[in-house]
Amino acid sequence: MLSRRQVLQSAGAAAMLAAVPARIAAAAPNPGTAASADITGQLARYMVASRDNALPPAALAACKQRILDTFAAMVSGCRLKPGLLAVEYVRGLGGVPQASVIGTDFRTTAINAAFANGMYAHAAETDDFDPNTKAHPGCSTVPTALAVAEKEGRSGQEFIRAVALGYDIGNRLLMALGPDLVRATHRGAEGTAANFCALGAAASLERLDETSTRYAISYSAQQVSGLWSWVKDKDHIEKAFDFGGMGARNGVMAVTMVQAGMTGVYDVLDGPHNLLIALSTDPKPQEMLNGLGSHFYVADSAIKKFAVGYPIQAPLDAFFTLRNEYTLTTANVRSILVKLPPDTIGIVGDSAMVDVNCAHIVAVALVKGTVSFADSNDVALMRDPNILQQRAKVTVTADPALADPAAPRGAIVEVTLTNGQHVSHHTKFPPGTKENPLSTVDVNEKARELMAPVLGAEKTQRLITQINNLENLRDVRELRPLITA
Repeated sequence: MLSRRQVLQSAGAAAMLAAVPARIAAAAPNPGTAASADITGQLARYMVASRDNALPPAALAACKQRILDTFAAMVSGCRLKPGLLAVEYVRGLGGVPQASVIGTDFRTTAINAAFANGMYAHAAETDDFDPNTKAHPGCSTVPTALAVAEKEGRSGQEFIRAVALGYDIGNRLLMALGPDLVRATHRGAEGTAANFCALGAAASLERLDETSTRYAISYSAQQVSGLWSWVKDKDHIEKAFDFGGMGARNGVMAVTMVQAGMTGVYDVLDGPHNLLIALSTDPKPQEMLNGLGSHFYVADSAIKKFAVGYPIQAPLDAFFTLRNEYTLTTANVRSILVKLPPDTIGIVGDSAMVDVNCAHIVAVALVKGTVSFADSNDVALMRDPNILQQRAKVTVTADPALADPAAPRGAIVEVTLTNGQHVSHHTKFPPGTKENPLSTVDVNEKARELMAPVLGAEKTQRLITQINNLENLRDVRELRPLITA
Protein backbone atom coordinates (compact mmCIF):
# COMPACT_ATOMS: atom_id res chain seq x y z
CA MET A 1 0.00 0.00 0.00
CA LEU A 2 1.15 3.57 -0.75
CA SER A 3 1.54 6.12 1.99
CA ARG A 4 -0.14 9.49 1.76
CA ARG A 5 3.29 11.09 1.03
CA GLN A 6 3.97 8.62 -1.77
CA VAL A 7 0.58 9.33 -3.31
CA LEU A 8 1.20 13.07 -3.18
CA GLN A 9 4.72 12.68 -4.59
CA SER A 10 3.51 10.48 -7.46
CA ALA A 11 0.69 12.89 -8.20
CA GLY A 12 3.14 15.79 -8.24
CA ALA A 13 5.48 13.95 -10.56
CA ALA A 14 2.61 13.18 -12.89
CA ALA A 15 1.62 16.82 -12.90
CA MET A 16 5.19 17.87 -13.66
CA LEU A 17 5.41 15.37 -16.53
CA ALA A 18 2.09 16.55 -17.86
CA ALA A 19 3.40 20.13 -17.88
CA VAL A 20 6.54 19.30 -19.92
CA PRO A 21 4.85 19.44 -23.36
CA ALA A 22 3.29 22.77 -22.48
CA ARG A 23 6.68 24.19 -21.44
CA ILE A 24 8.30 22.90 -24.64
CA ALA A 25 5.51 24.43 -26.71
CA ALA A 26 5.89 27.74 -24.87
CA ALA A 27 9.65 27.75 -25.51
CA ALA A 28 9.33 26.87 -29.21
CA PRO A 29 9.39 29.73 -31.73
CA ASN A 30 5.98 31.03 -32.66
CA PRO A 31 5.82 31.47 -36.43
CA GLY A 32 3.48 34.39 -36.00
CA THR A 33 5.59 36.32 -33.47
CA ALA A 34 9.22 35.91 -34.54
CA ALA A 35 11.64 38.16 -32.67
CA SER A 36 12.74 41.26 -34.58
CA ALA A 37 16.40 40.26 -34.10
CA ASP A 38 15.80 36.92 -35.78
CA ILE A 39 18.10 36.91 -38.86
CA THR A 40 16.36 33.88 -40.35
CA GLY A 41 12.96 35.44 -39.86
CA GLN A 42 13.89 38.82 -41.27
CA LEU A 43 15.40 37.17 -44.32
CA ALA A 44 12.38 34.89 -44.78
CA ARG A 45 9.96 37.80 -44.55
CA TYR A 46 11.95 39.74 -47.14
CA MET A 47 11.99 36.72 -49.44
CA VAL A 48 8.20 36.45 -49.19
CA ALA A 49 7.67 40.17 -49.84
CA SER A 50 10.20 40.52 -52.67
CA ARG A 51 8.19 38.47 -55.16
CA ASP A 52 5.56 41.23 -55.24
CA ASN A 53 7.93 44.21 -55.16
CA ALA A 54 8.97 45.91 -58.39
CA LEU A 55 12.70 46.14 -59.08
CA PRO A 56 14.28 49.54 -59.73
CA PRO A 57 14.83 50.09 -63.48
CA ALA A 58 18.62 49.63 -63.25
CA ALA A 59 18.28 46.34 -61.37
CA LEU A 60 15.61 45.16 -63.80
CA ALA A 61 17.86 45.87 -66.80
CA ALA A 62 20.84 44.21 -65.13
CA CYS A 63 18.75 41.15 -64.29
CA LYS A 64 17.56 40.68 -67.87
CA GLN A 65 21.15 40.93 -69.11
CA ARG A 66 22.29 38.19 -66.70
CA ILE A 67 19.33 36.01 -67.60
CA LEU A 68 20.15 36.26 -71.31
CA ASP A 69 23.83 35.68 -70.61
CA THR A 70 23.02 32.53 -68.64
CA PHE A 71 20.61 31.28 -71.30
CA ALA A 72 23.51 31.62 -73.74
CA ALA A 73 25.70 29.61 -71.38
CA MET A 74 23.06 26.90 -71.02
CA VAL A 75 22.38 26.62 -74.75
CA SER A 76 26.05 26.52 -75.72
CA GLY A 77 26.85 24.17 -72.84
CA CYS A 78 24.28 21.56 -73.88
CA ARG A 79 26.63 20.40 -76.67
CA LEU A 80 29.74 20.11 -74.49
CA LYS A 81 30.78 16.98 -72.62
CA PRO A 82 29.49 18.03 -69.15
CA GLY A 83 26.14 18.89 -70.73
CA LEU A 84 25.88 15.70 -72.75
CA LEU A 85 26.62 13.59 -69.69
CA ALA A 86 24.06 15.52 -67.65
CA VAL A 87 21.38 14.85 -70.28
CA GLU A 88 22.18 11.16 -70.39
CA TYR A 89 22.00 11.01 -66.60
CA VAL A 90 18.66 12.81 -66.11
CA ARG A 91 17.05 11.05 -69.08
CA GLY A 92 17.71 7.80 -67.24
CA LEU A 93 16.04 9.15 -64.11
CA GLY A 94 12.72 9.75 -65.86
CA GLY A 95 10.27 11.64 -63.67
CA VAL A 96 7.10 13.69 -63.95
CA PRO A 97 7.39 16.01 -67.00
CA GLN A 98 7.44 19.36 -65.19
CA ALA A 99 10.24 21.30 -66.89
CA SER A 100 12.35 21.28 -70.04
CA VAL A 101 15.93 20.18 -70.47
CA ILE A 102 17.36 22.68 -72.95
CA GLY A 103 18.29 21.34 -76.36
CA THR A 104 16.39 18.07 -75.89
CA ASP A 105 12.98 16.66 -76.72
CA PHE A 106 11.95 15.66 -73.19
CA ARG A 107 10.82 17.14 -69.90
CA THR A 108 11.50 15.83 -66.42
CA THR A 109 11.01 16.92 -62.81
CA ALA A 110 11.94 20.47 -61.89
CA ILE A 111 14.74 19.08 -59.71
CA ASN A 112 16.24 17.10 -62.59
CA ALA A 113 15.79 19.89 -65.12
CA ALA A 114 17.44 22.43 -62.83
CA PHE A 115 20.34 20.03 -62.31
CA ALA A 116 20.88 19.38 -66.04
CA ASN A 117 20.50 23.01 -67.10
CA GLY A 118 22.78 24.02 -64.21
CA MET A 119 25.44 21.64 -65.53
CA TYR A 120 24.98 23.24 -68.97
CA ALA A 121 25.36 26.72 -67.54
CA HIS A 122 28.87 26.02 -66.27
CA ALA A 123 29.91 23.43 -68.83
CA ALA A 124 32.26 26.12 -70.12
CA GLU A 125 33.55 29.44 -68.81
CA THR A 126 30.84 31.67 -70.28
CA ASP A 127 28.68 32.40 -67.21
CA ASP A 128 28.88 35.50 -65.04
CA PHE A 129 31.02 36.07 -61.94
CA ASP A 130 30.77 38.25 -58.85
CA PRO A 131 34.16 39.94 -58.26
CA ASN A 132 33.48 40.59 -54.56
CA THR A 133 32.30 37.16 -53.44
CA LYS A 134 34.01 35.16 -56.25
CA ALA A 135 30.70 33.34 -56.75
CA HIS A 136 29.16 32.36 -60.10
CA PRO A 137 25.53 33.22 -59.29
CA GLY A 138 23.93 32.91 -62.71
CA CYS A 139 24.69 29.24 -63.38
CA SER A 140 22.61 28.05 -60.41
CA THR A 141 20.02 30.84 -60.13
CA VAL A 142 18.75 31.00 -63.72
CA PRO A 143 18.44 27.23 -64.34
CA THR A 144 16.51 26.95 -61.07
CA ALA A 145 14.21 29.83 -61.95
CA LEU A 146 13.59 28.40 -65.41
CA ALA A 147 12.68 24.95 -64.07
CA VAL A 148 10.35 26.17 -61.33
CA ALA A 149 8.74 28.93 -63.42
CA GLU A 150 8.04 26.40 -66.13
CA LYS A 151 6.64 23.89 -63.62
CA GLU A 152 4.27 26.50 -62.16
CA GLY A 153 3.53 28.54 -65.30
CA ARG A 154 4.90 31.76 -63.81
CA SER A 155 5.18 35.06 -65.67
CA GLY A 156 8.33 36.71 -66.95
CA GLN A 157 8.00 39.36 -64.25
CA GLU A 158 7.93 36.68 -61.54
CA PHE A 159 10.90 34.99 -63.18
CA ILE A 160 12.95 38.20 -63.11
CA ARG A 161 12.20 38.92 -59.45
CA ALA A 162 13.08 35.34 -58.50
CA VAL A 163 16.44 35.63 -60.25
CA ALA A 164 17.21 38.93 -58.51
CA LEU A 165 16.38 37.32 -55.16
CA GLY A 166 18.59 34.32 -55.90
CA TYR A 167 21.58 36.55 -56.58
CA ASP A 168 20.89 38.44 -53.36
CA ILE A 169 20.56 35.41 -51.09
CA GLY A 170 23.55 33.48 -52.43
CA ASN A 171 25.96 36.40 -52.43
CA ARG A 172 24.82 37.62 -49.03
CA LEU A 173 25.50 34.20 -47.56
CA LEU A 174 29.12 34.45 -48.71
CA MET A 175 29.42 37.99 -47.38
CA ALA A 176 28.12 36.76 -44.00
CA LEU A 177 30.61 33.89 -43.97
CA GLY A 178 33.53 35.79 -45.51
CA PRO A 179 34.50 34.41 -48.97
CA ASP A 180 38.19 34.16 -48.09
CA LEU A 181 37.40 32.44 -44.79
CA VAL A 182 35.37 29.84 -46.67
CA ARG A 183 38.28 29.09 -48.98
CA ALA A 184 40.69 29.01 -46.06
CA THR A 185 38.91 25.87 -44.86
CA HIS A 186 39.34 24.21 -48.29
CA ARG A 187 35.71 24.73 -49.15
CA GLY A 188 34.51 26.05 -52.50
CA ALA A 189 32.76 29.39 -52.16
CA GLU A 190 31.01 28.76 -55.48
CA GLY A 191 29.11 25.68 -54.32
CA THR A 192 28.30 27.33 -51.00
CA ALA A 193 26.65 30.27 -52.71
CA ALA A 194 24.97 28.18 -55.42
CA ASN A 195 22.70 26.38 -52.94
CA PHE A 196 21.32 29.65 -51.60
CA CYS A 197 21.09 31.28 -55.04
CA ALA A 198 18.85 28.41 -56.11
CA LEU A 199 16.92 28.50 -52.83
CA GLY A 200 16.05 32.17 -53.34
CA ALA A 201 14.79 31.64 -56.87
CA ALA A 202 12.82 28.48 -56.10
CA ALA A 203 11.19 29.80 -52.91
CA SER A 204 10.07 32.94 -54.71
CA LEU A 205 8.48 31.11 -57.62
CA GLU A 206 6.79 28.51 -55.41
CA ARG A 207 5.39 31.39 -53.32
CA LEU A 208 6.27 29.91 -49.93
CA ASP A 209 4.99 31.64 -46.81
CA GLU A 210 7.35 32.76 -44.02
CA THR A 211 7.34 29.54 -42.03
CA SER A 212 7.85 27.37 -45.11
CA THR A 213 10.64 29.68 -46.25
CA ARG A 214 12.35 29.26 -42.89
CA TYR A 215 12.22 25.50 -43.30
CA ALA A 216 13.48 25.70 -46.89
CA ILE A 217 16.40 27.84 -45.72
CA SER A 218 17.24 25.10 -43.23
CA TYR A 219 17.07 22.30 -45.80
CA SER A 220 19.32 24.35 -48.09
CA ALA A 221 21.73 24.97 -45.22
CA GLN A 222 21.97 21.23 -44.60
CA GLN A 223 22.95 20.73 -48.24
CA VAL A 224 25.58 23.48 -48.47
CA SER A 225 28.67 21.81 -49.80
CA GLY A 226 31.54 22.06 -52.26
CA LEU A 227 35.30 21.68 -51.92
CA TRP A 228 38.17 23.74 -53.29
CA SER A 229 39.40 20.49 -54.82
CA TRP A 230 37.51 21.37 -58.02
CA VAL A 231 40.68 23.13 -59.20
CA LYS A 232 42.13 19.66 -59.93
CA ASP A 233 39.29 18.75 -62.29
CA LYS A 234 40.72 18.05 -65.75
CA ASP A 235 37.50 17.78 -67.73
CA HIS A 236 35.32 20.64 -66.40
CA ILE A 237 32.66 18.08 -65.44
CA GLU A 238 32.87 18.07 -61.65
CA LYS A 239 33.39 21.83 -61.84
CA ALA A 240 30.09 22.15 -63.75
CA PHE A 241 28.43 20.14 -60.98
CA ASP A 242 30.02 22.14 -58.16
CA PHE A 243 29.24 25.56 -59.60
CA GLY A 244 25.88 24.97 -61.29
CA GLY A 245 24.16 21.59 -61.20
CA MET A 246 24.59 20.78 -57.52
CA GLY A 247 23.26 24.07 -56.20
CA ALA A 248 20.35 24.18 -58.64
CA ARG A 249 19.30 20.67 -57.70
CA ASN A 250 19.66 21.30 -53.96
CA GLY A 251 17.70 24.56 -53.97
CA VAL A 252 14.74 23.10 -55.82
CA MET A 253 14.84 19.98 -53.63
CA ALA A 254 14.79 22.05 -50.43
CA VAL A 255 11.73 23.99 -51.53
CA THR A 256 9.80 21.01 -52.87
CA MET A 257 10.51 18.98 -49.71
CA VAL A 258 8.86 21.71 -47.65
CA GLN A 259 5.96 21.85 -50.10
CA ALA A 260 5.50 18.12 -49.49
CA GLY A 261 4.87 18.87 -45.81
CA MET A 262 8.33 18.33 -44.32
CA THR A 263 9.07 20.61 -41.39
CA GLY A 264 12.53 21.84 -40.51
CA VAL A 265 14.61 23.97 -38.19
CA TYR A 266 13.14 27.41 -37.68
CA ASP A 267 16.28 29.51 -37.07
CA VAL A 268 19.18 27.86 -38.92
CA LEU A 269 20.96 31.17 -39.56
CA ASP A 270 21.06 32.34 -35.95
CA GLY A 271 20.01 29.59 -33.54
CA PRO A 272 22.30 27.07 -31.80
CA HIS A 273 24.62 25.22 -34.16
CA ASN A 274 23.64 27.61 -36.95
CA LEU A 275 25.04 27.62 -40.48
CA LEU A 276 27.13 30.77 -40.09
CA ILE A 277 29.09 29.68 -37.03
CA ALA A 278 29.48 26.21 -38.52
CA LEU A 279 31.18 27.47 -41.69
CA SER A 280 33.01 30.64 -40.63
CA THR A 281 35.52 31.57 -37.95
CA ASP A 282 34.33 35.18 -38.11
CA PRO A 283 30.70 35.24 -39.23
CA LYS A 284 28.89 38.53 -39.82
CA PRO A 285 25.19 37.58 -39.70
CA GLN A 286 23.97 41.11 -40.41
CA GLU A 287 25.45 40.83 -43.91
CA MET A 288 22.51 38.56 -44.72
CA LEU A 289 20.26 41.60 -44.32
CA ASN A 290 22.36 44.67 -45.17
CA GLY A 291 20.94 46.53 -48.14
CA LEU A 292 18.07 44.15 -48.79
CA GLY A 293 15.67 45.92 -51.12
CA SER A 294 18.15 48.66 -52.04
CA HIS A 295 21.40 46.92 -53.03
CA PHE A 296 20.81 44.28 -55.68
CA TYR A 297 23.73 41.92 -56.18
CA VAL A 298 22.58 41.06 -59.69
CA ALA A 299 23.91 44.45 -60.80
CA ASP A 300 27.34 43.70 -59.28
CA SER A 301 28.10 40.54 -61.21
CA ALA A 302 30.45 40.72 -64.17
CA ILE A 303 29.42 39.39 -67.56
CA LYS A 304 32.37 37.77 -69.34
CA LYS A 305 33.44 39.19 -72.67
CA PHE A 306 35.62 36.16 -73.37
CA ALA A 307 34.60 32.51 -72.90
CA VAL A 308 37.42 31.76 -70.45
CA GLY A 309 37.90 31.59 -66.68
CA TYR A 310 37.28 34.95 -65.03
CA PRO A 311 40.87 35.59 -63.88
CA ILE A 312 41.87 35.49 -67.58
CA GLN A 313 39.44 38.25 -68.62
CA ALA A 314 41.77 41.09 -67.63
CA PRO A 315 44.92 39.52 -69.15
CA LEU A 316 43.14 39.03 -72.47
CA ASP A 317 41.81 42.57 -72.46
CA ALA A 318 45.29 43.91 -71.67
CA PHE A 319 46.92 41.73 -74.33
CA PHE A 320 44.44 42.72 -77.05
CA THR A 321 44.90 46.38 -76.12
CA LEU A 322 48.66 46.01 -76.67
CA ARG A 323 48.18 43.89 -79.79
CA ASN A 324 46.02 46.56 -81.41
CA GLU A 325 48.34 49.39 -80.41
CA TYR A 326 51.64 47.74 -81.36
CA THR A 327 50.53 45.23 -84.02
CA LEU A 328 51.79 42.29 -82.02
CA THR A 329 52.46 39.08 -83.93
CA THR A 330 54.20 35.78 -83.31
CA ALA A 331 57.12 37.16 -85.31
CA ASN A 332 57.75 40.34 -83.32
CA VAL A 333 56.95 39.12 -79.76
CA ARG A 334 59.88 37.75 -77.79
CA SER A 335 58.15 37.21 -74.44
CA ILE A 336 54.94 37.94 -72.53
CA LEU A 337 54.73 38.39 -68.76
CA VAL A 338 51.25 38.16 -67.23
CA LYS A 339 50.89 39.49 -63.69
CA LEU A 340 47.85 38.33 -61.73
CA PRO A 341 46.49 38.70 -58.19
CA PRO A 342 48.08 36.00 -55.99
CA ASP A 343 44.80 34.22 -55.23
CA THR A 344 44.25 33.42 -58.92
CA ILE A 345 47.47 31.52 -59.58
CA GLY A 346 46.10 28.30 -58.13
CA ILE A 347 43.11 28.61 -60.46
CA VAL A 348 44.52 29.65 -63.85
CA GLY A 349 48.28 29.34 -63.34
CA ASP A 350 48.65 25.86 -64.83
CA SER A 351 45.21 24.27 -65.10
CA ALA A 352 44.58 21.15 -67.16
CA MET A 353 41.27 22.68 -68.26
CA VAL A 354 41.76 24.43 -71.57
CA ASP A 355 39.59 27.49 -70.80
CA VAL A 356 41.12 27.96 -67.33
CA ASN A 357 44.79 28.01 -68.35
CA CYS A 358 46.06 31.57 -68.67
CA ALA A 359 49.32 30.91 -70.51
CA HIS A 360 47.59 28.71 -73.06
CA ILE A 361 44.77 31.18 -73.71
CA VAL A 362 47.21 34.09 -74.14
CA ALA A 363 49.21 31.96 -76.59
CA VAL A 364 46.01 31.26 -78.56
CA ALA A 365 45.31 35.00 -78.63
CA LEU A 366 48.82 35.68 -79.95
CA VAL A 367 48.56 33.05 -82.70
CA LYS A 368 44.95 33.65 -83.80
CA GLY A 369 44.38 37.28 -82.89
CA THR A 370 41.18 36.27 -81.12
CA VAL A 371 39.84 33.65 -78.68
CA SER A 372 36.54 32.19 -79.82
CA PHE A 373 34.20 29.91 -77.87
CA ALA A 374 35.40 27.00 -80.02
CA ASP A 375 39.05 27.85 -79.36
CA SER A 376 38.59 28.11 -75.61
CA ASN A 377 37.01 24.65 -75.51
CA ASP A 378 39.33 22.89 -77.96
CA VAL A 379 41.47 20.51 -75.93
CA ALA A 380 43.48 19.61 -79.04
CA LEU A 381 44.91 23.13 -79.12
CA MET A 382 46.78 22.38 -75.90
CA ARG A 383 48.88 19.92 -77.94
CA ASP A 384 49.13 22.01 -81.09
CA PRO A 385 52.84 22.62 -81.94
CA ASN A 386 52.24 26.22 -83.05
CA ILE A 387 50.40 27.06 -79.83
CA LEU A 388 53.00 25.29 -77.71
CA GLN A 389 55.79 27.25 -79.39
CA GLN A 390 54.14 30.54 -78.48
CA ARG A 391 53.08 29.34 -75.05
CA ALA A 392 56.77 28.94 -74.22
CA LYS A 393 57.01 32.74 -74.49
CA VAL A 394 54.34 33.31 -71.82
CA THR A 395 55.09 33.53 -68.11
CA VAL A 396 52.27 33.85 -65.56
CA THR A 397 53.21 35.17 -62.13
CA ALA A 398 51.59 36.52 -58.97
CA ASP A 399 51.87 40.22 -58.19
CA PRO A 400 50.94 41.14 -54.59
CA ALA A 401 50.26 44.71 -55.73
CA LEU A 402 47.24 43.42 -57.65
CA ALA A 403 45.58 42.09 -54.49
CA ASP A 404 43.30 45.12 -54.52
CA PRO A 405 39.86 44.66 -52.90
CA ALA A 406 38.54 47.50 -55.05
CA ALA A 407 39.71 45.78 -58.24
CA PRO A 408 40.11 42.11 -57.28
CA ARG A 409 40.53 40.70 -60.79
CA GLY A 410 42.83 43.17 -62.52
CA ALA A 411 45.96 42.16 -64.43
CA ILE A 412 49.11 43.58 -66.00
CA VAL A 413 50.55 42.28 -69.25
CA GLU A 414 54.12 43.17 -70.19
CA VAL A 415 55.40 42.33 -73.66
CA THR A 416 59.02 42.38 -74.81
CA LEU A 417 59.39 42.75 -78.58
CA THR A 418 62.16 41.24 -80.66
CA ASN A 419 63.61 44.74 -81.16
CA GLY A 420 64.05 45.07 -77.39
CA GLN A 421 61.08 47.38 -76.83
CA HIS A 422 59.03 46.81 -73.65
CA VAL A 423 55.33 47.66 -73.59
CA SER A 424 52.73 47.03 -70.90
CA HIS A 425 49.08 47.57 -70.07
CA HIS A 426 47.16 47.35 -66.80
CA THR A 427 43.49 46.35 -67.08
CA LYS A 428 42.05 47.24 -63.70
CA PHE A 429 38.42 46.46 -64.53
CA PRO A 430 37.79 43.91 -67.30
CA PRO A 431 34.94 44.52 -69.76
CA GLY A 432 31.64 43.41 -68.26
CA THR A 433 32.26 44.64 -64.73
CA LYS A 434 29.98 47.27 -63.24
CA GLU A 435 32.87 49.75 -63.58
CA ASN A 436 33.30 48.85 -67.28
CA PRO A 437 29.91 47.41 -68.29
CA LEU A 438 28.84 45.75 -71.50
CA SER A 439 25.86 47.29 -73.26
CA THR A 440 22.69 45.35 -73.99
CA VAL A 441 23.81 45.29 -77.63
CA ASP A 442 27.10 43.70 -76.53
CA VAL A 443 25.31 41.07 -74.42
CA ASN A 444 22.90 40.34 -77.27
CA GLU A 445 25.81 39.79 -79.65
CA LYS A 446 27.60 37.49 -77.23
CA ALA A 447 24.40 35.49 -76.75
CA ARG A 448 23.86 35.30 -80.50
CA GLU A 449 27.36 33.92 -81.11
CA LEU A 450 26.91 31.26 -78.44
CA MET A 451 23.35 30.17 -79.22
CA ALA A 452 23.00 30.37 -83.00
CA PRO A 453 25.17 27.28 -83.68
CA VAL A 454 22.77 25.25 -81.51
CA LEU A 455 19.35 26.86 -82.03
CA GLY A 456 19.77 28.41 -85.45
CA ALA A 457 19.69 32.12 -86.27
CA GLU A 458 15.90 32.54 -86.32
CA LYS A 459 15.18 30.86 -82.97
CA THR A 460 18.14 32.61 -81.41
CA GLN A 461 16.90 36.06 -82.41
CA ARG A 462 13.39 35.30 -81.16
CA LEU A 463 14.78 34.11 -77.82
CA ILE A 464 16.95 37.22 -77.44
CA THR A 465 13.94 39.42 -78.18
CA GLN A 466 11.75 37.56 -75.69
CA ILE A 467 14.31 37.84 -72.88
CA ASN A 468 14.95 41.53 -73.60
CA ASN A 469 11.20 41.99 -73.02
CA LEU A 470 10.85 39.31 -70.35
CA GLU A 471 8.83 41.46 -67.96
CA ASN A 472 5.99 41.38 -70.51
CA LEU A 473 5.95 37.59 -70.96
CA ARG A 474 2.69 36.07 -69.71
CA ASP A 475 4.00 32.56 -69.11
CA VAL A 476 7.59 31.31 -69.14
CA ARG A 477 6.35 28.16 -70.85
CA GLU A 478 6.09 30.25 -74.02
CA LEU A 479 9.89 29.96 -74.25
CA ARG A 480 9.74 26.17 -74.61
CA PRO A 481 9.62 26.06 -78.43
CA LEU A 482 12.72 28.27 -78.59
CA ILE A 483 14.96 26.23 -76.29
CA THR A 484 14.00 22.62 -76.96
CA ALA A 485 14.67 20.29 -79.85
